[in-house]
Amino acid sequence: MMLWSGLSFLPDADVVGFALGVAYGDPWGHRGATHSIAFSVGLGVSIGLFGAVARWPVVRTAVTASLVLVSHALLDTLTDGGLGCALLWPFDLTRYFAPWQLIPVAPIGPWFFSARGMQVALTEIMLFAPLLLYALWPRTRRI
Repeated sequence: MMLWSGLSFLPDADVVGFALGVAYGDPWGHRGATHSIAFSVGLGVSIGLFGAVARWPVVRTAVTASLVLVSHALLDTLTDGGLGCALLWPFDLTRYFAPWQLIPVAPIGPWFFSARGMQVALTEIMLFAPLLLYALWPRTRRI
């Protein structure tokens, strides 16, 4: 579960581009290419193929990794800030938002640890508490 959770943060590695002079709205800027469906599927398939070396089920690993990655981008379209997500990159550079922006946008970098960042984190915990409870709920095996 920790590996899949860690993978879900990978699309935000694009923030490194800020330090390299990549503008927010560029194709490789924040919420650009790394938040696209093509990137998610491509990386997911790569992870599935790598999983073959570790004797993981290739197709299940690739599909799971792709879904984990694309879920990040889709959840980002539900935020109320930024320019949206380039879901259809490299075919279309349009940035998309969902019809509803239920999630406040989190501050980037060290500013996440500000009062505003903590407010956003608490909001996300409340929004996703039902899913978290479901995931952590103890299960019993039926014989």
